[in-house]
Amino acid sequence: MKIRSLLLAGVFALAGLTAAHAEEITLRIWSLDKPEQPAWNLAREFEKKEPGIKVEYRLIPFEDVVSEAMRAYSTGQAPDIIAIDNPEHALFASRGAFLDLTDRIAKSTVIKKENYFPGPLASVTWKDKLYGVPKATNTIALYYNADMFRAKGLDPDKPPQTWDELLDAARKLSDPAKNVYGLAFSAKASEEGTFQFLPWAQMAGGSYKHINSEGAVKALTVWKTLMDEKLASPDSLTRGQWDSTGTFNSGNAAMAISGPWELNRMSSEAKFDWRVTLLPVPQPGAERSSAMGDFNWAIFASTKHPDEAFKALEYFASQDDKMFEKYGQLPARSDITLPPTGNEHKDAALKVFQDQLKYAQPRGPHPQWPKISKAIQDAIQATLTGQMSAKDALDQAQKKIDAVLG
Repeated sequence: MKIRSLLLAGVFALAGLTAAHAEEITLRIWSLDKPEQPAWNLAREFEKKEPGIKVEYRLIPFEDVVSEAMRAYSTGQAPDIIAIDNPEHALFASRGAFLDLTDRIAKSTVIKKENYFPGPLASVTWKDKLYGVPKATNTIALYYNADMFRAKGLDPDKPPQTWDELLDAARKLSDPAKNVYGLAFSAKASEEGTFQFLPWAQMAGGSYKHINSEGAVKALTVWKTLMDEKLASPDSLTRGQWDSTGTFNSGNAAMAISGPWELNRMSSEAKFDWRVTLLPVPQPGAERSSAMGDFNWAIFASTKHPDEAFKALEYFASQDDKMFEKYGQLPARSDITLPPTGNEHKDAALKVFQDQLKYAQPRGPHPQWPKISKAIQDAIQATLTGQMSAKDALDQAQKKIDAVLG
């Protein structure tokens, strides 16, 4: 009798193990993050934390994320979770490709929408519904060389606050004999150019929907002045932000417009007293704005495991307070206080960037953002190369954007 009971117990135990094994699910996650970046590590941490869930992680190059994701979704091969660049989010959400997370987030004790900066939250929103969770964020501000300020009789404790002050400082700081430009920035014919210019238009009362507003024309005219007077390097038209900041680090530019992704490199390369201040505004009291970068998490609507996928997003969000300490990326949340790094320059700069994030705005959101951005890029290039006036170039861009907006 005992032997029969033991045999039955063994059968039931084996059946239980088989059922448990059968219940294990696989979540597929796509991201451009490498092993030293957040997504790769978070995916593995979540897998260890959840023994019933296996994670398959695929690293995709930045330039392939959108095309690969679209192809996969249209053929029924989409992953469960993807990290998508924030201006591309609406492209998928508007087509029903991403799962509506509004109700899940409302019930979540981990992900609370009121904790996020307005810009990142807006980038995952489409028609008042939430189709993702901000993964990280960044923005741009004005770096400046305090040593050069002193040498030219400028007060480093009073950096430029307006566009006129920025131009005035750039003129005084520019030193052709020493191969020093007043300002380094990126006007490249790519998303980087739009990323840097759009905040200027927004601060002057314009927007991507009204890119030929009087304020936006004034903003592009200021950029033209910087180029015409050689206050910025001629290759600002072709350089990305990384290269333009390198010019600042090497001492060949007195100021630079760039983001917090430069802080570690700045700390190791810049052999001078460098500081950061908020982007100058058109005139005192004008509304502030700034660019907003980085990626969002989203769950594809085709997932067979929505609950488990959202559980993964909750885990990722629970690690936001370690985002900067571990990976040097800024969390998209206003409720997180960044721990001191011990580097005086970096800690002061981080406070400025977090302040600047209060004013950061998403590019869009709009499903046709690449077309809108291209119209803005073309206007920048046409103006700065002298092919068209700022007004004519932005009027032309407006026509293209109106056609997109319908």
